[in-house]
Amino acid sequence: MARTIAEKREAFRALHEEGCFILPNPWDVGSARMMEHMGFSTLASASSGYSWLQGRPENGIGLDDVLEHLGSLVLATDLPVNADFESGFAHDLEELAANVRLAVNVGVAGLSIEDIRADGGPGF
Repeated sequence: MARTIAEKREAFRALHEEGCFILPNPWDVGSARMMEHMGFSTLASASSGYSWLQGRPENGIGLDDVLEHLGSLVLATDLPVNADFESGFAHDLEELAANVRLAVNVGVAGLSIEDIRADGGPGF
C-alpha cells in the first residue's frame, strides 16, 4: 500500500527524533526508485544534479521546473522527500513564503533553503 503525503511527512519527522540518518540525493525518478530499493528511509532532491541532467548550470532551473521535478520525486516512491530549494526562488520573505507553500503543495516532507542566492546576494 502506498504511503500518503501525511504518512511520508510523519516518517520524515520521526527520523529527526534521535540519532542520524543518511539523506541520499536522487537526480531523477529512476535514481529515486533505485535508492528506495537500496533501503534508504528518505530522499533529498539534488538541485545541481537535476540542473545538470537538464543540460543547465547549477541554479539554472526555474521555480516551475523545480516544483514539477519535486512532484515527480514525491510520486515516484513511498519515501519522504526533502527539497533542495536553492534560495527559495525569492528575493523577499513574502515571496519566499509563497514559494515554500507551493513546494509543500507538491508533497515534499521538508525543504532546505540556502544561505546565498543565485545572484550572489545573501539568502534567508
